[in-house]
Amino acid sequence: MAIFNLYSKRQKVIRGEVPEVYTYDSISKPLRVQIVHIIIDTFGKVENTGYGNHDKPSEAYNFIHDTLCREYGVFRLGKSRRESSQESIINRLLEVEDVELVLDIIELCFKVINMIIKEDHYYSDNFTIKLSPDDAIEELNSRFKEHGVGYQFESNEIIRVDSTYIHSEVTKPTLTLLWNDKFAGANEEYLKAHEHYRHGRNKECLTECLKAVESTIKIICIEKGWEFHQTDTASKLIKICFENDLVPSFTQNQFSSLQNLLSSGIPTIRNKVGGHGQGQIPQKVDDEMTRYGLNLTGTNIIFLIEQSGI
Repeated sequence: MAIFNLYSKRQKVIRGEVPEVYTYDSISKPLRVQIVHIIIDTFGKVENTGYGNHDKPSEAYNFIHDTLCREYGVFRLGKSRRESSQESIINRLLEVEDVELVLDIIELCFKVINMIIKEDHYYSDNFTIKLSPDDAIEELNSRFKEHGVGYQFESNEIIRVDSTYIHSEVTKPTLTLLWNDKFAGANEEYLKAHEHYRHGRNKECLTECLKAVESTIKIICIEKGWEFHQTDTASKLIKICFENDLVPSFTQNQFSSLQNLLSSGIPTIRNKVGGHGQGQIPQKVDDEMTRYGLNLTGTNIIFLIEQSGI
């Protein structure tokens, strides 16, 4: 279903009443309700409210409910035994205060939308679906932006977004390139980096950034038949790339600064503040440094993969 630019929305824009920066620690009731509408329209109509239903929407809701219960160590999400899985999930999404728990539900629902509801047999057997999976994901991300909430559903996960430009020009293209099965390891590490960043685990984020860069280069070396050792550090792997003219020789001078960036960027940030003993006083890696490392990782991965032609 299309998002309508209502009169009230247009007036808010004229008055400047639109979010200028992203928020991460609250998800408003209107946004939650809009997300519920998306989920219901994409899952299709449940035939009745009993838990034991075997229609596809009920099975999808039961899967989400049971998965969350198992992970949280509880027997049911709802307060009443008479609540269906759908009711328990929706009520919890609307009522729970912890934003991370809200995102748990949203992410799992949209994983189901992206991986299960997309299947042809789900569509062919259900004529009550009002919204396609792709449109559902697009609307979810649009609603997040509309409310100034700094999250997006990308590559089957909720990731934190700090800058619309950086997200569109770096993060999203990086995830698209890493979606190739060859780069499954690097993709997992880059997504872990985003997950650590979302939870404020900045040191762990930088560590995963370095792993993602190293994994990307190792795959390029394997595909190109370049000799390397699994224990090679990032600096050694980067050197191998330049020795094998990953950057064309006639532009070597032009990219000398890039070589310095690759050699001293992510590895140095990680080595100085994320990867060694911190001594008597615990070191704090601030969000700005972490965000720089995360974005630099994406930029470097895009460059390396595009230059390799893989």
